[in-house]
Parts: sequence; structure tokens; C-alpha cells
Amino acid sequence: MANCSNMAQISKEENREMMAIWPDIVQDITEAARNLNIPDVAKWMEKVSQYTVPKGKKLRGLTLIKVYKSLVSNDQLTEDNIRLVQILAWCVELMQTYILVLDDIQDHSLLRRGQPCWHLYSNVGEAAVNDGVLLESAMYYIIRKHFKGKECYVNLVETFQDIIFKTLMGQCMDLYSSNFGKKPNLDLFTIDRHNTIIEIKTAYYTYVLPTFAAMHFAGIKNPEMFRQAKIIALEIGHMFQVQDDYLDCFGDTEICGKNGIDIQDGKCTWLIVVALQRATFEQRKILEECYGVADPEKIKRVKKLFIDLDLPKIYSIYEEEKYNMTNTRIQQISCGLPQSIFFDLLRTIYHRTS
Repeated sequence: MANCSNMAQISKEENREMMAIWPDIVQDITEAARNLNIPDVAKWMEKVSQYTVPKGKKLRGLTLIKVYKSLVSNDQLTEDNIRLVQILAWCVELMQTYILVLDDIQDHSLLRRGQPCWHLYSNVGEAAVNDGVLLESAMYYIIRKHFKGKECYVNLVETFQDIIFKTLMGQCMDLYSSNFGKKPNLDLFTIDRHNTIIEIKTAYYTYVLPTFAAMHFAGIKNPEMFRQAKIIALEIGHMFQVQDDYLDCFGDTEICGKNGIDIQDGKCTWLIVVALQRATFEQRKILEECYGVADPEKIKRVKKLFIDLDLPKIYSIYEEEKYNMTNTRIQQISCGLPQSIFFDLLRTIYHRTS
């Protein structure tokens, strides 16, 4: 198994290789507008793409590339196949960006990837809704352009469609749980509801999508391989989102690249669910008064209560237990998938700070 420094080096190299084809992706994104002889739209789509897509960590795209390279033999790692898998990785990044652009509008977010959210940039405003959907359409255009006629094409399109549908339903559940920006009903904040939101809003598109897309492109047909891969991918995705919940409150904005707003937005997060499980009657009253309110003093009271309830320590214990449990699950893979794929993915997020 590769050590952490080797894995980080591999990620940096793959990131550089992904970025090397980014100009070609931009050309693909704007191609349809240029073909329709609407240069203003082509220029705008390039601006949207350059601002929103390439500046993230590319976790999902790099996951797809790593999984593919682990699944196929060296003779399949041709220049053409590597380029195609990088294009597919950018499609995953386009899918994520489409979701984030809309999510940031709905959540009234200020920062994304260390810069103002797209809807706040240069008075873009609600036009960002159309820009987000443009990114999704561009993603399908690119998949069709490069993969139509290949055996994996239909499976790729259906996988993207299915997981986008799940993610949007997860977003609906998330917004419903937070009462669409109004004062939330804390009685709804159960561990079961939180686990469901994590699974369908985050885990599917963060780990199942890149894993399945890589498997389809690698020509894997065995349903049992997909079943076992999904189980592990969802486990890793669960850990990833709980980390996100924790970092939203206790992470460093400079490192995370976004401002934490879960408390004021009244989100159903791991922190509030565990806090409600541990809170005394008086502490619950504080949460009912302060949680989901955009008042700096009330946000401070919630954070202080989280600390009083020892949630940072409980989170640290949770992360360790989740890491060990997922390691055990990976060791139980029996379908022929390389266990090393998932060990590497798990180690990539272990103790992450952004």
C-alpha cells in the first residue's frame, strides 16, 4: 500500500495532467455555442467555466482516474484511454460544480474555493441558476462527443443521470430539514435522517459516481463488483460528509476555502444531531432559541455549546472508529476488486483539514 506522501505526490501529478487538458475541455464546453454562431454566449460560458470549475481539489475527478488505473492492465493505459478517463474526470467535476453553483444560491453562501460564490461575482445574481444548468448540459455534451459509440456510453449516461437525480433529492431533503431557510424543527434532526441526507446528497456523487464511471469505462460487467464497490464507496462518503459537517463549524476558512454557515442555515448536520442526543433540557432550549438564526451572538452560543458538550473530542473518536470500521469492510471485499483502491481513497481523507 502506498504511503501518504507517495499518494500525495501521485495526486499532484495526476492533478497537473488533468489541468493540462483543461483548455480542451473549455473548447468542448463552448463548442455548441460557437457552432450556433453565438460568440457572446460562448464567451460567457468560458467565463463561467474558468471561474467555477478548475479551482477545487478535484477529489472526485482524481478518484475516477485512480480507480480506473487500478482496474485495468498496463496495456490498456494507452495515451487515448488516459485522455478519455481524464475527460470523464472533468465531467464529474462539471457535475459537482453544477450542483455547487445552485447549492450556494439556495444556502446564501459567500465563499466557494477561496473566492466569492459565482452568484455573488460581478452581480451575476440569479442568472447563476441558468449558468449552473449550462454546466450540466455541457457535461452531457462532452460525454456524448467523446464516448458515443463506445460500449460504455449508455451505462455512463445512465450512471450520471441516476446519481444527479439522487443528489437533487438529497438537496431537497436537506432544504426541507432546514425548513427552507426558516427556523428549523429540531425534532426532525435524527441520526436516521442525517444518514439518509449524507448518503443521497453527498456519498453517491462523491464516491459512487467516480467509482462506477471508472468501472464502466474499464469494461467491468460483474454486478457483484458494483454491489460491493457501492457499499464501500458509501461508507467512505459517509465519513467524508461528517468531516465536512465538523469542518464547517471548526475548520479554518483559509484552509477550507469556504465560510461555515451550517449553524445559521439550520442544517441537519452531524454536530447538531449529536448535540441534541447529549443536551440537557436547558441546553436544548439554547439550541431551539439559537440554531438556524443568522445572529453572530447566537451562532457563538451554539458553537460554545458544541464545545461544552465535548463534540470535538467525540468527533475525533468517531473519525477513528469510522476509519477502522471501513478498513475492515474493505478487507472483506471478495469479488475480485483490488482492495488497494479503497484503502487509498480512505487514506486520502483520513484526518483531512479541508
